[in-house]
Amino acid sequence: MLDVALHGGERWVRRAEISDRQRVPPRYIEEVLRALVRAGILDGKRGRYGGYRLRREPRCITLGEIVRVVRALEVEIESFNPDTASPLAYEVVWPAWKKVQDDLMAQLNNLTIGDLCQGVVEGAPDQTARQPAAV
Repeated sequence: MLDVALHGGERWVRRAEISDRQRVPPRYIEEVLRALVRAGILDGKRGRYGGYRLRREPRCITLGEIVRVVRALEVEIESFNPDTASPLAYEVVWPAWKKVQDDLMAQLNNLTIGDLCQGVVEGAPDQTARQPAAV
């Protein structure tokens, strides 16, 4: 998302560009990008001049939204079955872990792609130090 925000704007950002710049496998990035399109966070366009761009202003997209979309794609490693868990895990560990996750999500809901873009503009290497794309 940050790559699209920094390199997009009116221009469509191709999956291969993102994959190359961020060193993320193309298959994985494609799955994530499609999920972000379905969630209404990105626009996607097929074809030679297609790619991806932000559907909304960077300041209107929270990290919490993005994390929820990506987490939905992941296997539920943390799925918890109280019937097979130890009593301490069920009564102590899992509630503590859930609170940590809830606290983290609350913080991510208050941090936007625009905030991260501003951090890049203020302190990143020259090749990425651009103004975030306006949508």
